[in-house]
Amino acid sequence: MTSLQLNPLGEQLGADIAGVNLNALTEHQFEDLYQHWLTWGVLRIRGQRLTDAQLQQFSSRFGLLEEAPLGLMPEAQRRKLKNRFVTVISNIEVDGKPIGGLSNKEATWHSDMTYIESPPPASVLMSIEVPAVGGDTHFCDQVAAYAALPTHLRDKIQAISIKHNAAHTSIGSLRPGFEPITDPTQAPGAIHPAVRIHEETGSTALYLGRRELAYIPGVSLRASEQLLDEIWEYAALPQNTWTQQWQVGDVVIWDNRRVMHRREGFDAGLRRLMKRCQVLARDTNDSHRSSVNH
Repeated sequence: MTSLQLNPLGEQLGADIAGVNLNALTEHQFEDLYQHWLTWGVLRIRGQRLTDAQLQQFSSRFGLLEEAPLGLMPEAQRRKLKNRFVTVISNIEVDGKPIGGLSNKEATWHSDMTYIESPPPASVLMSIEVPAVGGDTHFCDQVAAYAALPTHLRDKIQAISIKHNAAHTSIGSLRPGFEPITDPTQAPGAIHPAVRIHEETGSTALYLGRRELAYIPGVSLRASEQLLDEIWEYAALPQNTWTQQWQVGDVVIWDNRRVMHRREGFDAGLRRLMKRCQVLARDTNDSHRSSVNH
């Protein structure tokens, strides 16, 4: 029944969980961790050495997991992959082909997969190899961003929704199967309210997705661009951000309902290898949290 040791990394956003093995968390410890995650938005646990199966097992305690997009991997790597719920994020190439996604480019501010109807509430990312310079991940608190809005702007956006572009990734690459898009009004993607109430904490947050090719349905493109630019001025104020400087063995868990993140680019000659799990849906059945997806 030992409680976890928590060390805040910012005033409201980000906290370290120290001295634990994520592969051996008791149910009590996991519930403690889960509540800290809801409170702080981003948790970091250092010194972890999890296999893919162990990373999956831990991540599945948050809920059902998304399958990895195996189509991004070369056939040789697909055959080696023993776990369909762990995505490889890397710039490393084998036989001239990437073993994972997102390469070494800068990724702009975004929440994961908001271009679908039910985006993942939780993302879990573990570092295997990290570059000596670059590749940091920045997080910004959207509850704090909403609170920072001037009253007139907060009132103005209560009833609007945003269409979240599905055609491009966070590094600007065109997704397979999509046509190039330059007009935000024509971009495919899910539509979500710009202001959302967190299902578990009841807090109010901005929900912006990505700035690129976003569009507010029902208004002119010019009006949409102007209003989105105005909102985004408050999305990542310095006092509401926290930066993760990766070390090998870090596991970072963030709440996509509350935070956005972005990744710094890094030299293509350096190696970066990460493993990620994403939760398809919040699981309200506590007994499921300790199970593994099959």
